[in-house]
Amino acid sequence: MLNTAVIIAFVLITLAQLLNLYRLFKGPSLPDRILALDNMYIDALALFILLGIHFNTTAYFEAALMIAVMGFISTVATSKYLMRGDILE
Repeated sequence: MLNTAVIIAFVLITLAQLLNLYRLFKGPSLPDRILALDNMYIDALALFILLGIHFNTTAYFEAALMIAVMGFISTVATSKYLMRGDILE
């Protein structure tokens, strides 16, 4: 039953990635594009966790942790750029 649930989750999260990719390119405004990029890294994080469950290995969980850290930093940097127009002060 777990294998079926993981496969269904793969399909649904991949669909969410594709919809976020559409919003990233088609987004009417810059905040919409930043939000789509933020959601894409969260979906990538979920995909790596599902891969870790599916293959029963911890390497994917470590990769998911790295994606989470890099995604957080990129979201903070793009939000700061959007608000101030400059990342470094």
